Amino acid sequence: MPSLTWPTKHQPKPISAYLKTEAILYPHGERDLPNETENHLILGDNLRVMAALLPEYEGKIDLIYADPPFFSNQRYQARVGRGEDSRQPEEWELAKGYQDKWKNLDDYLDMLYPRLRLMHRLLSPTGTLYLHLDWHANSYARVLLDEIFGYERLTNEIVWTYHGPSPIRSAFNRKHDTILFYTKNNNYTFNVDDVRVPYADSTVETFKSSKKAGFGKQPNLKRGKVPEDWWYFPVVARLHSERTGYPTQKPERLLERIIRASSNAGDIVADFFAGSGTTAAVASRLERRFIVSDAQWRAIHTIRSRFVQDAALGEGREGVRIALQREGEVPQQVYAKQRGAVKLRGNALTLNPNLAPSLDYWEADPDWGGGLFRSVAQSARPRRKGEIATELELPFVGNQICIRLVKVNGDKLQQIVKRGA
Repeated sequence: MPSLTWPTKHQPKPISAYLKTEAILYPHGERDLPNETENHLILGDNLRVMAALLPEYEGKIDLIYADPPFFSNQRYQARVGRGEDSRQPEEWELAKGYQDKWKNLDDYLDMLYPRLRLMHRLLSPTGTLYLHLDWHANSYARVLLDEIFGYERLTNEIVWTYHGPSPIRSAFNRKHDTILFYTKNNNYTFNVDDVRVPYADSTVETFKSSKKAGFGKQPNLKRGKVPEDWWYFPVVARLHSERTGYPTQKPERLLERIIRASSNAGDIVADFFAGSGTTAAVASRLERRFIVSDAQWRAIHTIRSRFVQDAALGEGREGVRIALQREGEVPQQVYAKQRGAVKLRGNALTLNPNLAPSLDYWEADPDWGGGLFRSVAQSARPRRKGEIATELELPFVGNQICIRLVKVNGDKLQQIVKRGA
């Protein structure tokens, strides 16, 4: 079996990180959720994070969707403004997103190869990996996955097609990505009836008009068909209701098809290049457990904002445990002390109106004891337009309340309010 080699290829022993839970987000003010530890949002280098997960999760994750950097050698910015004209990008308020810059192809493969090996170890015996790349590096990744999983374990090469403007004038517009679908063995989850789509109207009419259509084989037209291995879904730039502003965000319908096909309710779905958090959002909606991580603070901020927004709207379903990598390059999650941000009257918090325009979200732990922050009340700025709510009703009030405020620019503030003070 051929394998891909390069001068620096090796299998380093990953150095495990210690993952420290920093906060738990509870929807609907519930603090006694039975599965509060089963959903994880982790800030840290995914090589260390995956190594830290091995003792508990090796051979137990049912589905991994991986959307790593594409070897595009671009720097991507996140759009953090609200209500801006999507047709005027020069007026957008931007912040650092992530870098997809590499010294050379060897450098990129040195990043990708050990991470794919850890994903293979974390997958259950019936688990599935979907690796999402494009023309820059998908051919190299396929050879690596053949080596790790076995050539015969490539189940599908899926092409995601989409429309959009392009500056290319010397070649055909590049408007597709490739998703490599690998399984560990022949016994894997594939819920064929959960992903069927309607037959085209022309197909239905053809079978109605002729008994000889389909060479005499009559499909179940009402049941629908299994999708082909090319999928058309619009990019998120065209889906205003989904946009978070995080670069290269993937559409929910794309992840919904993958998650429905290759996992069941209650299964564990993981995404270690989580980005905007679409995998977590869709997995939660489909009643799957999830583990997602990213090395970029902006990504974790975006994902947490999505869950805070859902919780504030009463759409949150499950608790989310938010952890930090605590060894090696420790991500910073420092909350500056703040006075006068909120006032407490009874069980209601009122936000200082001068702070409202700069906030992405704010949340409260009504019974703060130091250490673990338990967010049971949240208020978030609407994704598209509108103002953030300046009043927050607490389900209960303990001896002291911790309020955390996160600004659009990434600044984090914290105020402690003692009852009766």
